[in-house]
Amino acid sequence: MSTEQFSVDGQTVVITGSSSGIGREIAERFAADGADVVVSSRELDNVQPVADGINDADGGRAIAVECDVTDRDAVEAMVDATVEEFGGVDCLVNNAGASFMAGFEDISPNGWETIVDINLTGTFHCTQVAGERMREGDGGTVINLASVAGQKGSPHMSHYGAAKAGVINLTETLGIEWAPENVRVNAIAPGFVATPGVESQMGVSAENIERDDVARQIGHVAEIADLAQFLASDASSYLVGETVAAKGVPRGETSPDV
Repeated sequence: MSTEQFSVDGQTVVITGSSSGIGREIAERFAADGADVVVSSRELDNVQPVADGINDADGGRAIAVECDVTDRDAVEAMVDATVEEFGGVDCLVNNAGASFMAGFEDISPNGWETIVDINLTGTFHCTQVAGERMREGDGGTVINLASVAGQKGSPHMSHYGAAKAGVINLTETLGIEWAPENVRVNAIAPGFVATPGVESQMGVSAENIERDDVARQIGHVAEIADLAQFLASDASSYLVGETVAAKGVPRGETSPDV
C-alpha cells in the first residue's frame, strides 16, 4: 500500500505557538518528513531552540520568528519572513492559544478579552494574512486547533469554549468560501492531551500514558500531530470545513486510570 499521499515533503508550513507541546511536535514531525517550517512564539528565546534542533536533524529547514498572534503587524512580518525565506506558504497551523480555569462570574473583562483575542482573533489574523498568500499562489491548507470545549459546554471554561466555538464556525465558513480558490480549511478539536500545561494542572505526564490503551481520556501530542499531517496532506483532499475531534473515551462513559 502506498503512503505517499500522507507526505508533507516539500511544503512550507507556518506553525504558531510552537515552542512546546502540540505545536512543537507538529513542527518537528513535518520537518522530519521534509517540510520547511516556520516556528513562532511570543518569545524568540523560547522557539529558537526548536528551529535549531530541526536544522541539526535530517529533513526540512526551519526558521524561528517572534510573533504575537494578536498583533497584526507581527503576523504580517512573520508571513513576510516566511515568503522571503522559503518562497511561499503552503500550510498554516493555527496552534497558538491560552486559557485559565474560572467560573463565568469570576472572569474579568480583561480576562475574557485576552482569551478571545489569542484563541479567536489570533486565528483570524494569521489565517487572513497567510491565506492571502495561498490564494494568490497555488492554494494550500489551513489547520485550526480548536477544542472539544468549543463543541460542548465545559464548566469553568466559558471564555475558552466560546473562543474555540468561534474557531470551529470560522473553519466551516472558510472551508466553503475558500474551496474554489484551492485552499482547504479544517480543524482539530483535541480533548485532554499530555502537554506541559495539562501535566501542571492534572499531574499526568506523557510517560504515564500508554498510546495503545483505547480506554483513556488523555492523548499524546504525537496523536494530534498525526491528525495535522493527515489534514496537511493529499490524503485528506476530500475533507473541507471539518472539525475532527480527538478526545479518546468521552468523560463519564468509562473510568480508566488516565
